[in-house]
Amino acid sequence: MKILGITSIRSDYDLLSSLYTKLHEDHEIELKLLVSGAHLSKNFGFSKKQIESDNLDILLEIETLISSDTPKSRLKTASILLQNSIDVVSFFNPDLILYAGDREDVIIGGLLSMYLNIPSIHFYGGDHEKDMGNDTYIRHATSKLSSLHFVSNEMHKKRLISLGESEKRIFNIGSISLDRLFKYNKLNIQEILSRNIPLNYALMIFHPMENEDSKMIFKEILSILKEKKIFTIVSYPNSDPNHQGIIELIEEFINYKDEFYFYKNLSRDVYLTIFNNCQFIIGNSSAGIYEAATLKKFAVNVGLRQKDRLKSDNIIYCSSNKTDIEDAINFVINPNNKNILDNVVNPFGDGHSSEKAYLLIKKIDFKNFLIKDEDPLELINE
Repeated sequence: MKILGITSIRSDYDLLSSLYTKLHEDHEIELKLLVSGAHLSKNFGFSKKQIESDNLDILLEIETLISSDTPKSRLKTASILLQNSIDVVSFFNPDLILYAGDREDVIIGGLLSMYLNIPSIHFYGGDHEKDMGNDTYIRHATSKLSSLHFVSNEMHKKRLISLGESEKRIFNIGSISLDRLFKYNKLNIQEILSRNIPLNYALMIFHPMENEDSKMIFKEILSILKEKKIFTIVSYPNSDPNHQGIIELIEEFINYKDEFYFYKNLSRDVYLTIFNNCQFIIGNSSAGIYEAATLKKFAVNVGLRQKDRLKSDNIIYCSSNKTDIEDAINFVINPNNKNILDNVVNPFGDGHSSEKAYLLIKKIDFKNFLIKDEDPLELINE
């Protein structure tokens, strides 16, 4: 069996990396990856190195990122990926294509699957955000192009059914991203970062949005953390529009070495050690939604991103107003509130999702799902 995985950024790779490893170790499966986007950019940490360290086979590398910081660049990036992958994917002729999430690249996976007559699995479909960003639209559109759906909870399954997807095409396996939280090498942060890291530090992951002043919000968060003397390990932003303003701010704050440690990319073991030992996470990353609940960490989500997604009680939403951010931080560092985390249950799985996905891939006859002729009106009446 030949399988092609499509990945363009560290975040979507981490969503499936545990499954990729299982597939790679199966001698009856030939797994290849199509690698593009931020993976190949030194400005965003050159995360292709993580794929190589996992010993996975790369079928094709496509440089798609444009030196631009506009919404148009995302569309151009997707068009470059499509134009440069069609012939290679057709020649490889996989039995199955895998892709995850809601970036513009995944819809290319759906198009390749549909037009080249190759069965596909879309992971993490059925999710929905009310942040007015494009990701939700891309996610739902990709689901309509895909043969099968491996979702992370029952709510997402119900949403896909409401979009006209047949229940027989949907499998609730939980979130594969949680699996790696139970299988990593715990390291000494002080030695790895060559810094004296305080016991109570924060982890900040903040990505730009097109419909809010991301630069202003990023600066507000950093300023508050600095004022409150909370040492923070801070990630560079992803490649979404408005990232350049955030990078400029990082360059302004980078000399505050007693207050911050900034990074572009970290190995999985280093990142998970930092995450597991932090006092709380702050920003607007889906890591706060997915992983933080399993690690029993509060997550302060600032601004519109991740709005109204399914969540656990560890998530503290706040606006970009300074007072609201300060109140949220004060809440999560208050020892009297720590007992809330004791009762947090992650609704996205138990850390065994990659095994469930692997067994399904071995079992399913994907040819039976290639033709998608169900009429949504008829599905409603079933």
